[in-house]
Amino acid sequence: MSVDSDAAKAGDSGWRETVKIVVHALILAIIVRIFFYQPFNIPSGSMKDTLLVGDYLFVSKLSYGYSRFSFPFGLVPFNGRIFGAQPKRGDVVVFKLPRDTEKDYIKRILGLPGDEIFVRNGIVHINGKAVPRERAGNYVGPEEDGRPIPRYRETLPEGVSYYVLDSEPDGRFDNTQVYVVPPGHYFMMGDNRDNSIDSRESPQRFGVGYVPYENLVGRAEIIFFSAAVDDPNAFRLSSPWTWPFDIRWRRIFSLVR
Repeated sequence: MSVDSDAAKAGDSGWRETVKIVVHALILAIIVRIFFYQPFNIPSGSMKDTLLVGDYLFVSKLSYGYSRFSFPFGLVPFNGRIFGAQPKRGDVVVFKLPRDTEKDYIKRILGLPGDEIFVRNGIVHINGKAVPRERAGNYVGPEEDGRPIPRYRETLPEGVSYYVLDSEPDGRFDNTQVYVVPPGHYFMMGDNRDNSIDSRESPQRFGVGYVPYENLVGRAEIIFFSAAVDDPNAFRLSSPWTWPFDIRWRRIFSLVR
């Protein structure tokens, strides 16, 4: 047998091994994507400053079990959830928009089934009790042209705390009707209170309304990448030498709470 023949066989074997490794890696990635963690990116500022435009995060599908919306393109059609677990008030959740299930939204759960929710003078009330809110400085971002937006820390009855923004003292949703969350549904609000399309607006008016349990995709867990794409002068793909300065390094690997 010639040396050339041995070399050819070795090259053939090496090529096959490379293909096998790539195929196995793809299968593993698909399994993780479908059953465990799904990546999402933030396209709007409705969750500032918990989540910013340009944040990329992993969403845990294990948190609430699986519905037909857990699988790409609805490939496994069924009703309800399997291995279901109930979400908690304060969870940041990705869900399918009830009026258009092709769209993914991300908001915070404030109302559980049976809860009464309303807002008075910017203060959220849950089952007749005001949610404590304390001033916590200002949020200033490039998309606001340096204009400071009042920031507050809200603390839910269960002890979950997070920051919210309230840019207008008499905004459209600073005083609302009383919402009664139906069984099997949840009430969602964005942390950027004056700039969020959420459950405060009905689907008939292009809002979100109450979100069915089966529409929940998963709970937001961790930011794995973040770039200042909301700044028109930042993160230009055509200028890779600027990338190290445009990446929000401090946000990477931060937990979503």
